[in-house]
Amino acid sequence: MSFFTRVKGVNGSPAEVRILSKIQSTVGAQPGAVAVARGMSHFGEHALGWVAIAGIGAVLDAPRRRQWAGVAVGAVGSHAASIVIKRVVRRPRPDDPSVHINVSTPSKLSFPSSHATSTTAAAVLLGRLTGLPLTAVLVPPMLLSRLVLGVHYPTDVLAGSALGAISAAAILKFEGDK
Repeated sequence: MSFFTRVKGVNGSPAEVRILSKIQSTVGAQPGAVAVARGMSHFGEHALGWVAIAGIGAVLDAPRRRQWAGVAVGAVGSHAASIVIKRVVRRPRPDDPSVHINVSTPSKLSFPSSHATSTTAAAVLLGRLTGLPLTAVLVPPMLLSRLVLGVHYPTDVLAGSALGAISAAAILKFEGDK
């Protein structure tokens, strides 16, 4: 057990568990919601869906191949950063009778959400590349899906999204320096 797991509040607070339960009993109870959330989970696993999109973009848009590569690097790099933080913080995933776990996960660690991290990084970078408002379109559904599936607390997805935005900013700064 790390120092962080002994710090008060590392495990989900009663308020976070209530929010999670409420999301599952409202949004998560809609027909098809869990199936869609599972599909999003599989797409975002290890940032592989974002890497695939970046690869397709690089093949189809050779003049901007470097920027498409930046999308892949941002998604994978932010995912890697989230894994490092998970291993330091060691916050366990939700474990409350009122929370239903609706998908398997590669680890028992919850903070931050790697899906939220890589999705935010990819959405920021793809939005910058395409000129489309992809952050507003892609990020909220991915964050919500992690709660519908019961595998993260609300603060996990918010912190993951913040980390993804910071990662994307670093990629954009690097690209701007070239």
